[in-house]
Amino acid sequence: MADDKRVLSGRCHCGAVRFEVVLSDGFESIRRCTCSFCRMRGAVVAMAEIGGIKVRHGEDVLTSYRFHTGSVHHFFCSRCGIYTHHQRRSDQNLYAVNVACLKGVSPFDFAEVPVMDGINHTSDTGKPTRRAGTLRFIASD
Repeated sequence: MADDKRVLSGRCHCGAVRFEVVLSDGFESIRRCTCSFCRMRGAVVAMAEIGGIKVRHGEDVLTSYRFHTGSVHHFFCSRCGIYTHHQRRSDQNLYAVNVACLKGVSPFDFAEVPVMDGINHTSDTGKPTRRAGTLRFIASD
């Protein structure tokens, strides 16, 4: 992993899967997606390049799920079921990492999260990725 960027530690809920990640651009690329799978799992993700995520413990309990074209692995812990990361379909040189799995980070740390149109995925339409909207978090006093 690159020495010039901050290495973050992450884990699933039960701790069986532990990993380290260097985010490509910090949290500048956070997003959610409207595709059927992302809509149901509801995760906020940030990007890491291939080689930017290293599973340090529990690779044997990490499992994957594929759907639609079957071209992308969505990884999760087989014990607690928490989604940790997936390889991006639109750019398979990137992984999307569940920010809720990162130590000291919460999806509620971000006041606004861009929501991308995964229903009309660029790999299906040939058109540029479209922003479908913005998810906002407003903390109660």
